[in-house]
Amino acid sequence: MSTKSSRFDLEWWVVSKRMIYLLVILLVVGVAASGIGVYTWLYGNPFKGGAAEAHAPAGARFISFDGDVRVVRAQTRESLLARSDTQLYPGDIVQTQADGRARIQLADGSNLIVRPNSVVNIRDNTSFEGGQRTNVRVAVARGQINVRTEQQPEGGSNIVETPLSKNNLAGQTGASFDVREDNSEGIRVSSGQLETVTRGGVKTTVQGNEYIALNQQGNIKSRESLLAMPLLLSPRDLDKISVADKGSTSVTLRWVRPPTGAARHYRVEVATSPFFVPAGKVTERDQLEATQFSVSDLRVGIYFWRVRAVAASGQISEWTEPQKFTIITAGQGTGEHITVSNVAFEFIGGSIYMARGRTQPGNTVRINGRETLAAADGSFQLQISMPKAAREIIIEAEDSQGTRNDTRLPFTPVAGQQ
Repeated sequence: MSTKSSRFDLEWWVVSKRMIYLLVILLVVGVAASGIGVYTWLYGNPFKGGAAEAHAPAGARFISFDGDVRVVRAQTRESLLARSDTQLYPGDIVQTQADGRARIQLADGSNLIVRPNSVVNIRDNTSFEGGQRTNVRVAVARGQINVRTEQQPEGGSNIVETPLSKNNLAGQTGASFDVREDNSEGIRVSSGQLETVTRGGVKTTVQGNEYIALNQQGNIKSRESLLAMPLLLSPRDLDKISVADKGSTSVTLRWVRPPTGAARHYRVEVATSPFFVPAGKVTERDQLEATQFSVSDLRVGIYFWRVRAVAASGQISEWTEPQKFTIITAGQGTGEHITVSNVAFEFIGGSIYMARGRTQPGNTVRINGRETLAAADGSFQLQISMPKAAREIIIEAEDSQGTRNDTRLPFTPVAGQQ
């Protein structure tokens, strides 16, 4: 009797353990199914989001950039130097330093120009249904950006946010947004239109050729016709001006009043840097009522100049694009002996390289459709694009008298060039 009772107890214990395992498995499956159901009810189908993501572009991309441009990744907060193959994803931040400037293309085909000393967040950049619907949203924390939109698809949106406003840009619109150090803002629309909602709660439409200024509280301080940029006359871009050996000269800068808007006075800057960083400033003058200004004691070297206008209301136009001129020694660069030496290529990324070398001071150097002027010591540098199959490069140097010399050099692309 005792033996049979022992077998029965053992067999019953084995069956009970299996039942326990089965119950535990059923409980886990039930909890998981309930969790999925609750998630779907609260946030929607997760697989639908994955399908939409598959149609999203790889990211916004840099069309061009100069100087110090950095990207702060949203996921890792890692700061990277921008490269031509750098992709920008939602949440990434673009930072330009005093010498930095970048042009970015977004999912809807619009172009975004980030000016020096600016911080911009790429908040959204997605495309759905084969590009039939796009969502683009950027936020300007500091500095200035210019935006030009293409024709917007049905249901698409292109939004620019600032600390004081939210702006919905229509298709074929050109606009700029300026977030100033005193926490005031300016919105300029050169073409098209945008709808803005200020932090003060005012909703309005800004048409082409209009400007609005926002005070620190987010209220519209002024609204008026757009004050356009002045038009630069002389010296023209890439002009060369001769001086006696080891001497200096005066250069008169001339410009024309803005084609639209009434300018009260002008501000002029001359620098040795196209970004007009403080260390490179040669001279700056404000409150000029005339449309010309003479700069004295300019020695051999490369210079850049720009002008902007100021209206009686305080509205400030955008800066003109910098014009470049060079002061050279009389007779310098003439004759038959134009040389190019010490040429080196630094790989930047994608198909972009930085070419550096030496020639006679003041010579114009051209490579693959781009050009620059050699500095007072003869050095030059130029950012260029090189095809993947290129095995030779032609560097053209031209002096102030129009004498040219072509230098052919072997070229080896960096492995992995796109």
